[in-house]
Amino acid sequence: MNAYPYQPQSQPGSNPPSMTSLIDPFVYQTLLGVVQRDVTIQTTQGNLRGNVVNVLPDHVVLRVGGSTFFVRIQQIVWVMPS
Repeated sequence: MNAYPYQPQSQPGSNPPSMTSLIDPFVYQTLLGVVQRDVTIQTTQGNLRGNVVNVLPDHVVLRVGGSTFFVRIQQIVWVMPS
């Protein structure tokens, strides 16, 4: 006998929601190499020029003047150190 009398059963043909995120290891490694350096980042929406504050597997934190931008790595086209 199970300690928990109620066990939710999956409905046939239904899948529980899941999240998938693709990581580009080459862009991630490149960004890790330019932390605390000034870079230009081309995104799908345009260019940003600033200082790389932090890098995580899914986004980069960029300080541009007095503003902070969180840029998804999936949106980055290229990176150029200044």
